[in-house]
Amino acid sequence: MTQIRKSDTRQALLDAAAALISATPGQDVPLRAICDQVGVKLPTLYHFFGSKEGLLDAVIEHGFASYLALKSSAESTGDPIEDIRRGWDAHVRFGLENAGFYALMYGQVTPHRRPAAAAAPRAALVGLCREAAEQGRLAVPAEQAADHVLAANVGVTLFLITAEEPDLALSAAVRDATVAAITGLPEAQVVEPAPAGTLAQGLLHALGDAEQQLGEAETALLRKWLRTLAEG
Repeated sequence: MTQIRKSDTRQALLDAAAALISATPGQDVPLRAICDQVGVKLPTLYHFFGSKEGLLDAVIEHGFASYLALKSSAESTGDPIEDIRRGWDAHVRFGLENAGFYALMYGQVTPHRRPAAAAAPRAALVGLCREAAEQGRLAVPAEQAADHVLAANVGVTLFLITAEEPDLALSAAVRDATVAAITGLPEAQVVEPAPAGTLAQGLLHALGDAEQQLGEAETALLRKWLRTLAEG
């Protein structure tokens, strides 16, 4: 009979906890259920993780490791601002597809304390912001820009996780507003078209001595059409 190594048992408990937490986001997972999945008793779980909090910390680290692997696998576009935009979208997708993990990673808040594993994704974002700053494309310091992006990204993801139907258009709108804020570039503005009469009046003023280019008859006809539009 093959003896199971301690490292295998620890990993099996971690995988079982991660699977159960991911399958039941927002719900408490009994330790006994985790042990039953692996076929061990509670003392074995306490031996490896010390407490339920120790197990959850290990699961959080596992979640951040999975998230970082996803981010690392994405190819850079060569443009740090575009990479920040794509990173935002990848962050949201990860949260929606791994709601249980994400709720532990970013939703389980302890005042004045962040999971140590959260440092690596933030460092990657700071790196992109520093690259953008070196290109003169940021309106705020790199670390401040990174914190702005991360805070907005996490807030949107948690909001979408709790929504009945995730609104990805909302995510895109907040993403673009955040990028506009850190770069100092205006967001795309929706310009209302001017009324036809206003345009016609402007064209009448712009005609000037058009007779020399169009001919008198053609210019007179054009002026007549424009006056009709302007007065309509």
